[in-house]
Amino acid sequence: MSAVCQVTGRKPGYGKQVSHSHRRTSRRWEPNLQNRRYFLPGEGRWVRLRVSAKGMKTIDKRGIEAVVAELKAKGVKL
Repeated sequence: MSAVCQVTGRKPGYGKQVSHSHRRTSRRWEPNLQNRRYFLPGEGRWVRLRVSAKGMKTIDKRGIEAVVAELKAKGVKL
């Protein structure tokens, strides 16, 4: 499964890790993804989403119904 938030679209960031001797090696910063279940009162069912911490805050702010409606408009299957 790819490391992408379903709500915000956050993906891993890439860069270099720099050691004390200043030797550079490649690394990646993973988004803080969590598997969460949300209840949709309008449909009377649960949906599973793979969301980042920022995505959870977005759902808390805008509401799960609005976020799911936007995802469905994009064509995401839930």
